[in-house]
Amino acid sequence: MTIETDRLRDRVAAELLRTRERTTLLTEAVDDGDLVRQHSPLMSPLVWDLAHVGSQEELWLVRDVGGRDPLRPELDELYDAFKHARRDRPGLPLLTPVEARKYVAQVRDKALDVLDRARIDDGRRLVADGFAFGMIIQHEQQHDETMLATHQLRAGSPVLAADPPPAVIAPVTGEVLVPGGPFTMGTDTEPWALDNERPAHQVDVPAFHIDRAAVTNGQYAAFIDAGGYDDPRWWSPAGWDHRQAAGLVAPAHWQRDGDGWSATTFGRTARVTPSEPVVHVCFHEAEAYAKWAGKRLPTEAEWEKAARWDPATGRSRRYPWGDETPEPRHANLGQRHLRPAPAGAFDDGASPLGVQQLIGDVWEWTSTDFTGYPGFTAFPYREYSEVFFGPDYKVLRGGSFGTDRNAVRGTFRNWDYPIRRQIFSGFRLARDA
Repeated sequence: MTIETDRLRDRVAAELLRTRERTTLLTEAVDDGDLVRQHSPLMSPLVWDLAHVGSQEELWLVRDVGGRDPLRPELDELYDAFKHARRDRPGLPLLTPVEARKYVAQVRDKALDVLDRARIDDGRRLVADGFAFGMIIQHEQQHDETMLATHQLRAGSPVLAADPPPAVIAPVTGEVLVPGGPFTMGTDTEPWALDNERPAHQVDVPAFHIDRAAVTNGQYAAFIDAGGYDDPRWWSPAGWDHRQAAGLVAPAHWQRDGDGWSATTFGRTARVTPSEPVVHVCFHEAEAYAKWAGKRLPTEAEWEKAARWDPATGRSRRYPWGDETPEPRHANLGQRHLRPAPAGAFDDGASPLGVQQLIGDVWEWTSTDFTGYPGFTAFPYREYSEVFFGPDYKVLRGGSFGTDRNAVRGTFRNWDYPIRRQIFSGFRLARDA
């Protein structure tokens, strides 16, 4: 056993523990009645997410990597996300909160024993560089963000608290020119990158301008006040149909407040902060705003080039600021704050061209449909991403204030239906050069 292997085991163990602490916070913050209640048909009961996290950990780490006997094989179908739609899950014979907590604790004990004993250098792709452990860590972190979104949809008194985001270091306005030419998109070297981020490939992107900051509440309120929701000129046909059918008049959770707007965030209602990125808008709203503003949404390739490409070296970085793992000075991640930070709050996280807050704060809609890269191979199972490929889903990039630092990077790809806005989604604008 090498020193590098020992360090990898220590890192995996630490990340499993840190991630479970957040899962525990999100599920212990409410009583058992709230855990089993469905707060929106778009979301699972929190207790389903909790047991599902344990089920996936058992399947991949305990059974596959560890070769151990199943703990609860009868739970496999019950907590298979593809067997039961979210709206139907409250009617299933789910584990009770007490049973779910006991189950995930038992699974974790066995997973840690597997970590101590398993070879993570035996040549199998699933375990090389601790991939299976990294996949399960990211899976739980993704469900932590999903549970955080469920908390946002929950009615009742506030149960979560966090410090406010940092103040603006310097105001961020305007746009930057990203020169045309090729760059390396995707990755072959990130050890815990998921299949849809692979393989690395060259993409020739024409020159374009991209805004230095995401669209803010103040900017978006101007679109509303200008009648943006009432004018079909700004909307695609599908977007206008959805706006009418869903009765959209403002971002989710906004309410008129005198001559301005308030928003309810995790049970607390306050005036929206004009300098913070707008959040809880769907793709159609983002696209309509962009057309009204005389611009457009960036393509996924444009977004990644703005976030990763270093004009001085021509290489693609892991993050806008370099290859260093995100720290609090770089980005608003990990539920450290419960809302986006104002534009200009993270100068240390800027890209070489001066584009700011590409990581954290809000997931950013792009204009690109979710598809595989050239040479894509599903791994370790098709249901992670391949079954979602096609025109039904749009790509989002960059993570949000609820995304863990392990679950986002310059290559990470998220996707959702263009009508969805329960996610922590916003956008920034681009235009042709």
